[in-house]
Amino acid sequence: MKCHNCDFPSCYREGKECKDLKEIFEKLTPLERKLLTVSSDIEREYYGVLTRLEELLEFAKRMGFKKIGIAFCIGLFEETKIIAKIFENHGFTVYSAACKIGAVDKAELNIEKIQPQNLEASCNPVGQAFVLNEKNTDMNIVIGLCVGHDMLFNMHSKAPTTTLIVKDRVLAHNPAGAVYSKYHRRKLLSPSETKKET
Repeated sequence: MKCHNCDFPSCYREGKECKDLKEIFEKLTPLERKLLTVSSDIEREYYGVLTRLEELLEFAKRMGFKKIGIAFCIGLFEETKIIAKIFENHGFTVYSAACKIGAVDKAELNIEKIQPQNLEASCNPVGQAFVLNEKNTDMNIVIGLCVGHDMLFNMHSKAPTTTLIVKDRVLAHNPAGAVYSKYHRRKLLSPSETKKET
């Protein structure tokens, strides 16, 4: 499948199927079915009305979640405090795990440092998942974990996980900016593809 090359997504507009995947829906667990339904309900009711953060609050309420876990990058400490407070103000119990949890120096793991002369704790996404799993969180939120670290966290999290803030140090944590900006696209696409834009 290369859906991104389709000129007209008939699956969306006409209900035509390129691949029969109906059996997938029949195999959903009750939790997976509820995740799908609640998400669709929120999309239908609030399309273009709520921010992602507001959608996430509404989603957690409708799912009946009580304990929210936050796995965050230490570089987004202030943002995490605000987000945690918002969830607490809406009646949720919030647990959080910073990326440097465990404080193991990169030198002990044979990981190259940014500043070799300084102690530099390694990020520990598996440890973040471990401590949130211990709290039996109902839903986990990723805030600004590095590429790859977010994957490790997701692989080890027992709770359903969503990302609220994606780390992008260059674009103020707005990675879609590289797609919307013709200047960034020129850096990333071939010269023949960028000529079409001028």
